[in-house]
Amino acid sequence: QVQLVQSGGGLVQPGGSLRLSCEASTRNFRFYNMYWYRQTPAKEQRELVAGITSDGNTRYAEFVKGRFTIARDNAKNIVTLQMNSLEPEDTATYYCQLVARSVYWGQGTQVTVSP
Repeated sequence: QVQLVQSGGGLVQPGGSLRLSCEASTRNFRFYNMYWYRQTPAKEQRELVAGITSDGNTRYAEFVKGRFTIARDNAKNIVTLQMNSLEPEDTATYYCQLVARSVYWGQGTQVTVSP
């Protein structure tokens, strides 16, 4: 059983920055692909924000390209999401995900972008 513990998030003004972290409780962290998703009350499904493979390849949703950066520290079992130039439309609950034989989710972190 893998546990993912998220930190970061909060309230920020438009144009501001936030950094989310997600720590995994597995010694095999470096072998797994990691993702960040987000969900708003208006949408039933979580949408993919960014992903990073075990060998460091990254991909981003179009709506965050150039603004968000995903990174991983395999020595610390952490994946981060640096969010810059935040917009009100980025307001959501953000979840990290680890894909192994099963799929594991973090507890969620609220990000609110508002004047």
